[in-house]
Amino acid sequence: MKKWLIAILFGTVLTLAACGGGNNNDDGNNNANDANNGNGDSVSAAEEVYEKSCMACHGGNLDDGSAPDLTAIGSKYSADEIEDIIENGIGGMPAQKQVSDDDRELLAGWLADKK
Repeated sequence: MKKWLIAILFGTVLTLAACGGGNNNDDGNNNANDANNGNGDSVSAAEEVYEKSCMACHGGNLDDGSAPDLTAIGSKYSADEIEDIIENGIGGMPAQKQVSDDDRELLAGWLADKK
């Protein structure tokens, strides 16, 4: 019985860790659009979108997840192509419909700079 309980607790911890952590913004707004309003750095905003929407599969360093390496994705695809991939998916990657248009554009531009 104890082993079963430990296994369930361990599985829960892993699941919660994979889903991300808490939001450290005081206003509770984790919107990448803040970068476009002078309230933040666009790189930081793009990284936040990545952490929220991509990191679970592509990993924290863009190359240590179960999905393809993104460290040099900009040498393969343009920002427009990356934006299309995020919106519509490609290969085994499903469409990321939860990413807003503005966040998708910001993320695609940031990833396109990875060469």
